[in-house]
Order: sequence, then C-alpha cells, then structure tokens
Amino acid sequence: YSNFIDDLRVYVKGGSGGMGYPNLGGEGGRGGDVWFVARERTTLKSIRQKYPQKRFVAGTGANSSVKALKGEKGKDCEVHVPLGISVLDDDGNQIGELNAAGERFLAARGGLGGSLATNFLPCKGQRRTVHLDLKLIADVGLVGFPNAGKSSLLSKISHAKPEIANYACKFILFIFRARSLFIDLLIKKISVADLPGLIEGAHANKGMGHKFLKHVERTKQLLLVVDISGFQLSMKTQFRTAFETILLLTKELELYKEELVAKPALLAINKMDLPCAKDNLDELMTQLESPRDFLHLLEEEMIPANTLEFRNVIPISTYTGEGIEELKTCLRKSIDEQAEQVNEEYRKKKLLLLQTSK
Repeated sequence: YSNFIDDLRVYVKGGSGGMGYPNLGGEGGRGGDVWFVARERTTLKSIRQKYPQKRFVAGTGANSSVKALKGEKGKDCEVHVPLGISVLDDDGNQIGELNAAGERFLAARGGLGGSLATNFLPCKGQRRTVHLDLKLIADVGLVGFPNAGKSSLLSKISHAKPEIANYACKFILFIFRARSLFIDLLIKKISVADLPGLIEGAHANKGMGHKFLKHVERTKQLLLVVDISGFQLSMKTQFRTAFETILLLTKELELYKEELVAKPALLAINKMDLPCAKDNLDELMTQLESPRDFLHLLEEEMIPANTLEFRNVIPISTYTGEGIEELKTCLRKSIDEQAEQVNEEYRKKKLLLLQTSK
C-alpha cells in the first residue's frame, strides 16, 4: 500500500517579519507565505520523498535599515501538490481545495514586519499542521467486487499493464495504478481510475473501504464491472448472483455518500465466455428491467433506497475481447453527452447573468 499515498500530514510556517528601524520610523519586511500550488504529474509520494521531514517554512522578511527603510518581503515557499487535493486542518475541517492546474492555496501567512504599530518589533508567521487529502479526478471510475475483471478490462481498453492478481494480492499491489492513466478511445482521451475491489461493509470502512470509496467522489461517471457468474469473497461468505452484486455495490455507494448513486453509470457484464453465461445474462436483463420485483432476493438491510439507472448495459469478455469495442464506444458517447449537458447549463447561466445585469 505504501506505493500509493493519498493522505499526507505536513507542517507549514510563514516567515517572521523583519525588524523595524525606530530612529527613522523604518518598517521591516513582511515574512514570506507558504503556498500549495496544484501541478500535474505530481504525487504525494514524490513530496514525501523530496521533503522527508514534511516541513515547509517561508523566508524571513528583511530588517529595516538606513539604506532601506522599507525592508523587503521574505521569500515565499511554494509546494507543488497533485490535482484533487483537499486541505484539512487537524480537526478534519476542510480549509481549501485544489482541483485544476495552477490553482493556489495560502497555507500559512507570513508575519508583519516591525513598525510603529508594533513598537518596531516583528510578528511571527502563521504556523500549523495540515493534511493533504487526495481524491482522484477522472472521467470514469471502475467499481466492482474483487475478481470481477476490472484489471483485465483496463488492460484491454488501454495500453496499461496493471497487476492482475487475486483479491488478497490486488489489495496491496493494485491500488490506483491508473492514477494518471489516459485511455485512447476513438481519438479523444478518457482518464480512468481503477478502484480496487470493494467488499460488503466498505461504507463502514471494512477492509479499506473509505480509502477506496472517497476516490469515487470526483469521478464524472461510474463503470460497474460485474461477473455474470456471480461473486463469493470466500467460503465463509454468502454467494451473490450478478443481480445481487449490482444491488450490493449500489448500497455500498449509497451508504458512503448518497449523491454517488446520482452519477451517470454504465454496466459492464464480464466473463461472457463462461458456460451458461447467456442464460445468466437473459435472467439478469429481466431482473434489471424490473428491479423492484426481485428485491426480495436480498435481506432488507442490503436493499438500496435508489437503484442505479444504467445508460448502457454491455456484455463483455476480457478473455475473448467480446464487447470491448462496443464498451469503448458507449463510454465515449456517454462522456460526450455529459460534457455537452454541462456546457449547455453553463451557457444558460451566462445568459441569465447577462439578462440580469441589463
């Protein structure tokens, strides 16, 4: 798990101000500030490696002197952080957010220089400990229980070569390997984040539920990957059919954060090369057409309040390649439609603002 870091605790301190010059009323320079600046191709792991002490201190302001009554400002300290960072204080309250390249957040302000108001004594800079909490930003988030075939699917729709392993190994080796993966779909590119296999109870932080689920929050769309033959984590856990698996995944998303279920979603039904897959698919499609008629198959506490409405349901086989091209086309179309919808809403808001200003 140490190969990927999505939370980093750092110490930041603004520079102290410079001394004033009482005889001539000179004012010391203000201390430098500490800034977090969003930068592409940056990771929290690289920050930890480059700054093992995780301390960021800005420069001290220059003292006032006969030659320079107004002291120069101390040097700012800029820390490059990845896109998708939330800045939290020690109490867990969010105090800042950086989602686009070039965005800046003032982490610690420098102290004022000595002046008449401070009896020419400088002020210390702001200092505090903050958490850099990373949530991946991607067009599509792959969601599914272990061994559904997400890693294999990722390798089929891109040039990536992810670790493909059983659940126990994948938990350690394949955590967000697709952080900055861009999948070439019909010339245009789509970024995809692979979220490792969830388990029942992930919303309650079982396994490493919150470590995984928080990264779904900033994905634009969801792609659920389900094994047509069903799912069973171990001999000690209950077997789930493909339909039950879909409902359980929906429930986990809903219990973690209800608005996740409102995201646009597609469904990839994997392992169609297996025996009886077509019969299972026919049964599943019937269940998906009228999900309310089959909710009795699950325990009441496991039934989601709202079922996901899939834009497309695509049967695939990562082993034979069946349905992969159709899936890529559906992903591209769905992303384009969502982008057009967002643009249309933006145009309406701009038009409304213009009309209001007139």
